[in-house]
Amino acid sequence: MLQERKHSSYIYRLTLVATLGGLLFGYDTAVVSGAVKAIREFFVEPMTQNIGQAREVITGYRITISVAVFIVGLAVSGMLIRLFSWKKGFIISTIMFILAAIVLMVQFGNSPVVTMNNVNAITGFTVSAALIGCIIGGSVAGFVSLSLGRKKGLILAASLFILSGIGAAFPEKMGIFGMQPLISFIFYRIIGGIGIGLASMLSPMYISEIAPADIRGKLVSWNQFAIVLGILVVYFVNWFIAKQGDEHWNMTMGWRWMFFSGVIPSVIFIILLFFIPETPRYLALKKKNRKALEVLKRTVGEKEAEADLKEISETVAGRSVPWLSFGGIVIVISILLAAFQQMIGINVVLYYAPKIFQNTGTRLDISLLQTILVGAVNLIFTVVAIFTVDRFGRKPLLIIGGLIMSFAMTVIGFAFYKESMGITALIFILIYIAGFAMSWGPVMWVLLSEIFPNSIRGAMSVATATVWISDLIISWTFPVLDDNIWLVEKFHHGFAYWIYAIICILAVIFVWKIVPETKGKTLEQIEKLWKKDTR
Repeated sequence: MLQERKHSSYIYRLTLVATLGGLLFGYDTAVVSGAVKAIREFFVEPMTQNIGQAREVITGYRITISVAVFIVGLAVSGMLIRLFSWKKGFIISTIMFILAAIVLMVQFGNSPVVTMNNVNAITGFTVSAALIGCIIGGSVAGFVSLSLGRKKGLILAASLFILSGIGAAFPEKMGIFGMQPLISFIFYRIIGGIGIGLASMLSPMYISEIAPADIRGKLVSWNQFAIVLGILVVYFVNWFIAKQGDEHWNMTMGWRWMFFSGVIPSVIFIILLFFIPETPRYLALKKKNRKALEVLKRTVGEKEAEADLKEISETVAGRSVPWLSFGGIVIVISILLAAFQQMIGINVVLYYAPKIFQNTGTRLDISLLQTILVGAVNLIFTVVAIFTVDRFGRKPLLIIGGLIMSFAMTVIGFAFYKESMGITALIFILIYIAGFAMSWGPVMWVLLSEIFPNSIRGAMSVATATVWISDLIISWTFPVLDDNIWLVEKFHHGFAYWIYAIICILAVIFVWKIVPETKGKTLEQIEKLWKKDTR
């Protein structure tokens, strides 16, 4: 019993360090929520008074998007080749690049013109710029996990967080290649996004690979707890910084300290990573069985270590197999899980919470305080998921949470439509957050960390990239929907929430009909499930 407690203590320490990647994931994605108004007033709105500056910004914005699309295309092409072989992957990638080029030419073929649509689009892109990096980071995370390993990959992510925090805070001083400050800011947010994309895959992967099957769901869920803790912490930090000065100070300096504050936890994370081992599955993959056995002895115990290593070694033996070797169903399920987690609208609430509350008529400092309440509810109900995911299973939580979110989004939409905001909108936003936190927030990452066979665990990068592509689509389109003059006149900011409510129902149907239950199964037992399906 004493030995078991020793092993458990060691596993929890490793989990704690790995979850700091999740904390920075949450911190760096949500830090922008306190700076949305400042970004618009400091960077974007001056364009309307200076045509020369406006054309320079719009030109830089178009170049940035074009370069980002090209880099994302390269990253996605790598995944397509792993999925469909070189020949098919190359053909699909070529078609994808041609279509992207056509779309960019149609969108950006005209001369730069300052319109409200352009201003809204640039604001939305600037706020969501980190998501471009997330897509890149998520896309290459599989390659990084195999080439550098889980541990060194997390060290790389932490380094990118540090660079991003400094660069986004002082884009004028950190600009390169003569970048206009707004473009420099976007560049460093993309750098931070690459770190987020890497950490979003590598942190739960690390935890799932060192955790025993009976507590794996709980431990991976702690990564989601760290994500929402990071979100809550940055909400407090943003609120505290906003209280240090007046509105003008916040629009010129306050937002800088919000972004710079992320450097502190990033430095702590990178230091702690040097004190944890690589995962036994990666070590076995690299034929370092002795080191893998040492780690297993400390995580699962002396008696089970050798048997576990034998089973792991057998499943990683086919590490060079194509990602579709187990049939396409595991890839399809992972992609849909990832897409639904974002398309249900969670990051609209997390990124734009202050703006949503300001739409109800509250001041910036009060809206930031209400946002802290959102973060607190998110944290509390994530704990509910942690203590129920291994007891009730993955599917029941996803279905119940999806139904709660759909109902809440429907009511929020009607609250805005009827212009009956205030307490009604706040209550149902909190109900929505509670439904997400107890289900799709942590449980989706638990499933993604479990369902991929050891020999194709790099394929998790497909799902991770899908998370961020979906997040980008939602967060970029929300201000366009929410600020559209015609939609505001007809629906009073309520239209978008009804769209998310419908998507929640579709997610519930998908989980009910297609997603398998993985509760209590080892990673190797889950792999046998896919092998059985491909016979």
